[in-house]
Amino acid sequence: MKKSLIILIAFLSLSLVGRAGEGLSQIPFRGAWIATVANIDWPTPEAVGNTDLQQSEMIFLLDSLHSIGINAIIFQVRPTADALYRSEYEPVSHWLTGKQGSWGEQTPYDPLQWTIEQAHKRGMEVHVWLNPYRVNLAKTDTSTLAPDHIMRRHPDWFWEYNKQWYFNPGLEQTREWICTIVQDIVQRYDIQAIHMDDYFYPYPAGKQQLPDTKTFEQYPRGFDNIHDWRRNNVNLAIQAISETIRECKDSVEFGISPFGVWRNNNVDSTGSATRAGITNYDDLYADIRLWIKEGWIDYVLPQLYWEIGKKVADYEILARWWANEVRGTRCKLYIGMAPYRLENASPKTPWGIGNEIKRQMDLNRTIPEITGECFYSTRPLLRNPRGVCDSIKAVYRNDSFSLPWEEQ
Repeated sequence: MKKSLIILIAFLSLSLVGRAGEGLSQIPFRGAWIATVANIDWPTPEAVGNTDLQQSEMIFLLDSLHSIGINAIIFQVRPTADALYRSEYEPVSHWLTGKQGSWGEQTPYDPLQWTIEQAHKRGMEVHVWLNPYRVNLAKTDTSTLAPDHIMRRHPDWFWEYNKQWYFNPGLEQTREWICTIVQDIVQRYDIQAIHMDDYFYPYPAGKQQLPDTKTFEQYPRGFDNIHDWRRNNVNLAIQAISETIRECKDSVEFGISPFGVWRNNNVDSTGSATRAGITNYDDLYADIRLWIKEGWIDYVLPQLYWEIGKKVADYEILARWWANEVRGTRCKLYIGMAPYRLENASPKTPWGIGNEIKRQMDLNRTIPEITGECFYSTRPLLRNPRGVCDSIKAVYRNDSFSLPWEEQ
């Protein structure tokens, strides 16, 4: 009993350190992703181009999340080099209006500014979620890009891979452009963090080779290994974004939500005891460990979308591995969790037996370095598969902090 109390006190003490957002609750991070790409969470297809319906839907999402104790949203506002906010640099997203670059008859409003105001009224932080390199989804027609899209103005900044277009990470212009976007958002909006997920270099597509050999030959920067050069491309971008944020507004955090496995220990003895088919370091060229060590990011939120005990990627093994990585650093550790996997789960799998999310949340509370959680994504979560919302609410009540609605 005494040992459990000590663990809980350590968990809560760490949770109070360094939370951003003046006037917002200094309690553990309890987040949910609101995905806009392909209208996953918001707005629904029916609300595209309809301001009143969009606002009604967002209020429903915020109120519902708030009711179970969620105190932060990670709101996707730049899914494909476009904007779900008023931007002078990139066109409005077709996921919002139906046509990229055109607000149409949409009532003039700024979705990001409006959402920030609504979230803050509920004591919720807003972390702005940007995708750094993606221009379109696979196999979508680039002819639908707005006339003033950056890819039309500077086609030499981009390359195609697996029928999808990306900014070329090897170019300095790309890093400068991303920093321009970040600077604009941080300066103009009262947000608590800039957030990026796992999409850096694209996920491997079979044996297709990345089309960056010429860029490597032209701008090697002293590297003779293209894989090291690719990692350095992303390192330079992360460092530049971090510096941009701190120069603009030091209270705004920078968070990364990487794929759950940095490296397997059969390749690198310091990696995790996993056998994931894809890893950050080797396939996505994202050296998260370096970013933590160098202090470029304020929090890391690995996507641990596997169950406890999974042979190739065990949730518990990975949670403890990431905890070890942040120990002794300024970087906070939150865990990305997958309530969507509870939906339609086979009764023969861990996701179909009891409540795997509840088991994982209980485990998190035995690891002092884990100071928060985030759920992907909002719509599946709020459908309450296997009673997960009830479980989340109960766990948060037992954390000895008042829930958001009880603080107002």
